[in-house]
Amino acid sequence: MHIKIALISDSHSYIDHTTLSYLQDVDEIWHAGDIGSLEVMEALPKGKPVRGVFGNIDDQSIQEEYPEWQEFELAGVKVLMTHIGGKPPQYAKGVKQKIKDFGAQLFICGHSHICKVEFDPALNCLYMNPGAMGRHGFHIMRTLLLFDLENGKIQNLRVVELGKRGGI
Repeated sequence: MHIKIALISDSHSYIDHTTLSYLQDVDEIWHAGDIGSLEVMEALPKGKPVRGVFGNIDDQSIQEEYPEWQEFELAGVKVLMTHIGGKPPQYAKGVKQKIKDFGAQLFICGHSHICKVEFDPALNCLYMNPGAMGRHGFHIMRTLLLFDLENGKIQNLRVVELGKRGGI
């Protein structure tokens, strides 16, 4: 099974045509929180599975649609996703234990607005934060991550720069 994933985060109620163009050719879209408005999720390409978590700015309507944590296995990869997760080796409280308990091979979070991918040998887990695709925050470049899952492996990872935060 070969599955193409688009990983986005921190939209803060903003999505544009550039972002949407990168989401057309994937099999699933994952949002790591701070969605801001359900209109962002409604604007995503139709017919694709969407997995998301709520973030610290998300209101009750978003919290009713999306959980704080996602735990799932896809194409042989165990994935754990939340919004506030810290980063290796300084994870947020309780995150390291949750990664261990679930046996996650891929841990995803957002929140920092910093695009970062790092393998954590202590947990034997790949950490991914796609940065921020929205305009709100201190980041300079809006980013997302594209990658493939196949036979228990994460492959073809690439960072997509969507343009500067201030303009399109």
